[in-house]
Amino acid sequence: MTDPAHGIPMSRRGLLRLASIGSLGAAASLGLASCVAAPPAARLRVAGGEAGGLYEEFATLLADALTRHDVSERSDALGSEASRENLELIVSGAADLGLALLDSVAASDAVDAGEVVAIGRMYQNYFHCVVRGDGPVRALSDLAGRVVATGAPGSGTRLTGERLLAAAGLVGSAAPARARRLGLNDGLDALERGEVDAMMISGGIPIRSITTVNDRVGLRLLDLADLLPPLRQRYPGLYEHGVVPAHTYPGMDAVGTIGVANLLLCRPDLDGRVVSRVVELLIEHAADLVPESSAGIQFLSPETLISTAGQPLHPAAAEAYRTFHG
Repeated sequence: MTDPAHGIPMSRRGLLRLASIGSLGAAASLGLASCVAAPPAARLRVAGGEAGGLYEEFATLLADALTRHDVSERSDALGSEASRENLELIVSGAADLGLALLDSVAASDAVDAGEVVAIGRMYQNYFHCVVRGDGPVRALSDLAGRVVATGAPGSGTRLTGERLLAAAGLVGSAAPARARRLGLNDGLDALERGEVDAMMISGGIPIRSITTVNDRVGLRLLDLADLLPPLRQRYPGLYEHGVVPAHTYPGMDAVGTIGVANLLLCRPDLDGRVVSRVVELLIEHAADLVPESSAGIQFLSPETLISTAGQPLHPAAAEAYRTFHG
């Protein structure tokens, strides 16, 4: 396994070991939660994502950890269409915490209005453009005039996917790609039935649902690395180079892709004591928050949690990081 952002060999065991090392450092700097008791919240709701996706898995793990480590008396993971809907759930008060892709956060009016702030950077998502292995599409340019599932209406995948199609010259051209707003599971079903020519999704690697369909019909990932320069030029600071390593999905070669970080968010009026405890949990128990199906993701660490690409932090989170980093 390779850390796609840096090209460093990295196994799941290595990721967990790094998280454990971070835990020791955090314990020394911040102190265990039991040393500085803070009243737990009565209930915390974590907005996740679609069934079978990484957001759902992470939200479930985080909700369980919030209860287990006495941050909240009760915690629930909420299903959603992911990033953009999660922002709406947080703003409306229907969720207390939620995940969202960095580009969705940067494009959100809620951030400009001060209605949403970050607790930290969780991990990097890898953008997938998936086609059938037995089909005619071999490169992104082959999608001209074809049908592409670009993500559910409330997802961050849709925003990123539409930006990718525009960067590839497949929007407003003589033969534009035709977008259908389908999420992970509906998009894969449509791809398997031949109703769409490609499906886009952003997630950790591997995405379990893609592995399942790949085992049945054989799929291919399109290389997206050439789109990084125009994306960075138009949207600086949001997109990174990534690689989906060979055999992440059985039978598939390594491909270049676009990496997008995601953030854990909350409202600015969330109790600072709760936010501080959440930060401690993320630092001290990172190894418990690695979804089993996504062993290859570049996961959170004490060093990267604070890297929110300029998105404002909750004041209590900023203070917790100052304490940790000295």
